[in-house]
Amino acid sequence: MIEIIPAIDIIDGKCVRLTQGDYSQKTVYNENPLEVAKMFADAGIRRLHLVDLDGAKAQHIVNYKVLESITSKTNLIVDFGGGLKSDDDLRIAFECGAAMVTGGSIAVRNPEIFTSWIAKYGAEKIILGADVKDRKIAIGGWTETTDIELMPFLNQYFQQGITKVICTDISKDGMLEGPAIDLYKDILRSLPDAYLIASGGVSNIGDIEQLEEAGIPAVIFGKAIYEGKISLKELERFV
Repeated sequence: MIEIIPAIDIIDGKCVRLTQGDYSQKTVYNENPLEVAKMFADAGIRRLHLVDLDGAKAQHIVNYKVLESITSKTNLIVDFGGGLKSDDDLRIAFECGAAMVTGGSIAVRNPEIFTSWIAKYGAEKIILGADVKDRKIAIGGWTETTDIELMPFLNQYFQQGITKVICTDISKDGMLEGPAIDLYKDILRSLPDAYLIASGGVSNIGDIEQLEEAGIPAVIFGKAIYEGKISLKELERFV
């Protein structure tokens, strides 16, 4: 069964969502992310994807207190990303209760340090973030699209031991127009053993069902649940 992973994105300590990664298209959904996390936990959800959008902009961890609050006051297994650029950032994230961390831009800009994290912490704790636009890797909170092709990028890190990847199609994110299922099928054809986490575009429970039918192991979604397109009740059968 597909693993359900709701997302909480943080700006100024608040639960927000951006549209296509655009900081000027920000909607605040709750002033208190812990309340949101508790709502997910109470519904039987086990995993949470927590993104420090301030950190992504600042190039270092910022909202670690929010992470600590959620991990200390819920039983959610949290993967944390956004602005993790140094060994110190990782130390803080793990000390504040993150079970896993996600590295995206760092895997492009500083592959040596990202590879060292895989060796130090193990592949079960390090998730590769692959944000894509037209199948090219995008970095810096999606402000910069590179010339790096998605599949060689993924293959390179799977050879280094990575097993988990979050792939976000930026063109889909926050648009509520459905996920990039063909893209995810292509990834799994090339990397059948990958723990692929689909992200972006989920608009209703049918999208999650389609991803499950396609054999995608896990899905991250946020806006659909915050805007009432998916109810916690509908998620019960996946929990």
